[in-house]
Amino acid sequence: MEEGQTEVGVMIIEMDGTFDVPAAQRVALALQEAGEREVRIDLTHVRDFHDFGVALLAKAMAGRRQVSVRGLRTHQVRLMRYLGIDADGQPSTAA
Repeated sequence: MEEGQTEVGVMIIEMDGTFDVPAAQRVALALQEAGEREVRIDLTHVRDFHDFGVALLAKAMAGRRQVSVRGLRTHQVRLMRYLGIDADGQPSTAA
């Protein structure tokens, strides 16, 4: 996991390899440490997603306003929406 900052107050988290439970836990910890800052999570270089990891990511994003994710595949986007989170970090409007 790489953390960076491109704009003042914006945290960028880049992940690669496998996005599993330990990876999701590292992202969740980084989200906690980010406080109220805007966070962008880049998963474009992840080659394998585990559903439990995606579920933990959704839980970590719940209730946070300024978090967005890019690089999710169709299945992961659907799973996030099912869990109540859109990839842009906003509550899902799907029922």
